[in-house]
Amino acid sequence: MAKRQLRQLTVKSTTRLTTNMQRVVLSAPSLTDFPVDCASGYIKLLFMPDGAPLADIASLERLNGNKPVMRTYTIRAFNAEHLEMTVDFVLHGDDGHSGPASGWAKHCQPGDTICIAGPGDIKLINPDAEWFFIAGDMTALPAISCNLEQLPADVTGVAIIEVLDDSDQQQLVAPEGMEIIWVIGRDHFLSAVRDQPWPEGSVSAWCACEFSAMREIRQLLKVERAVPREKLYISSYWKQGISEEEHKIIKGQDAEKEGA
Repeated sequence: MAKRQLRQLTVKSTTRLTTNMQRVVLSAPSLTDFPVDCASGYIKLLFMPDGAPLADIASLERLNGNKPVMRTYTIRAFNAEHLEMTVDFVLHGDDGHSGPASGWAKHCQPGDTICIAGPGDIKLINPDAEWFFIAGDMTALPAISCNLEQLPADVTGVAIIEVLDDSDQQQLVAPEGMEIIWVIGRDHFLSAVRDQPWPEGSVSAWCACEFSAMREIRQLLKVERAVPREKLYISSYWKQGISEEEHKIIKGQDAEKEGA
């Protein structure tokens, strides 16, 4: 992470964006020195071990030297004039499988506070290409939206997005030449990626999704499609059945093996 400064932010508004995505707008005077061009970068939201939000920096003392629980989320937008940060959360229900951040986003109210660390690096698609390929699940939808918004108006390509339900489709700002394909379910997502016609010429690719799906798509893009390293960004944002802390370890091991 580029900066580890902790900031206490206040919920300004919370909106059900689609059936399974909640938008939370956070604000605070402490965002005065936040980088203006930070959209698509990430922040860490901080929680207590019991899942409660770390509501203020003074609460760190209650951890007795232990680290807070952290959850990583994309900055969907940042308004430097109004000191407002927009973060979109995929909701996972109340059946015991909801993580602390998803549960907090679903139930937080204006005036609630939470501490964050960040921002982290911005990973946008390489703009030096003749055709653009973007793929991801709902956890990557905020970053995909940022990618589409920053592309030149005259580009062509495709974005394949896995959602949980048809009602989770959003109106995205994208170049007219970018085809947006919405799919439901992992199998349909992977099939759509595999079956996508591949053009001749220079291609840039960007993909973020669940770990197992990422590995399958990485093999396709790196080996079969031969997308050069400098024009390929691919990452797992989560892994089915494990926590972010466990995923971080597995992700590091995978990266080390892949770079060997």
